[in-house]
Amino acid sequence: MIPILFTIGGFTVHSYGLFITAGFLMGTGLAIKEAHRTGIPTEKILDLSFFLILSAILGSRLLYAILNYPHYLEHPLAFFKVWEGGLVFYGGMILSFLIGRWYIGKQKLPFWKTADLMVPSVAIGQVLGRLGCFAAGCCFGQPSLWPWGVTFNHPESLAPTGIPLHPTQLYEALITLVIFLILWFRRKKPGFPGRALLTYFFLYGVGRWAIEFFRGDNRGAILGGGWSDTQYISLLLVLFSIILGYYLKNRKTWAT
Repeated sequence: MIPILFTIGGFTVHSYGLFITAGFLMGTGLAIKEAHRTGIPTEKILDLSFFLILSAILGSRLLYAILNYPHYLEHPLAFFKVWEGGLVFYGGMILSFLIGRWYIGKQKLPFWKTADLMVPSVAIGQVLGRLGCFAAGCCFGQPSLWPWGVTFNHPESLAPTGIPLHPTQLYEALITLVIFLILWFRRKKPGFPGRALLTYFFLYGVGRWAIEFFRGDNRGAILGGGWSDTQYISLLLVLFSIILGYYLKNRKTWAT
């Protein structure tokens, strides 16, 4: 709705970047709080948070570029214009998971315990990130006749202007807020290591699969079949969480 907050001289503050920064700071603060509670060194969690946000942005941009490769083959420098929109969350999730796995192993931290500690921070970061999407107009929905359809009018908006659209950014912000609350208020309850992470994978995968039906931006159709590529990834994420969750819950010795 307000993609640009203000400009001073040649310096422009974009609302999307501000929300991303706020999400990172809030998520990191919660992770440090949990590190104190669980006995994991806070300095390592701070470093891990930094690696995760960088890999999330890079991975999200890479997957978006892959799904829209004709444009970036013609305009390769446009890859670096992140403020123009164009991030696919699953790309960031995959790269962050791999980088996180590497860093946690390098620091000899308990993997599943650390992952469970971090995942509520990821969820709350998504809430603020999607509010940034809403402000910028990216990740917009299809035209809507529903009462809560949102019309974007700002000339710098990344969404089509002048017509009511499904506020898919707010749909996802609401879903990730619910996921965060579930994870946060269940974090002290006993369970197998990895439960929080896999709960997040399952709930987000289901929610994202549903939201995709209302998205109006280019979703990519490499896999075809009537679904967006993101929906196929969502389905794989749900299946992965179920299979791995069953394994972790029922094995006799839990590795951390």
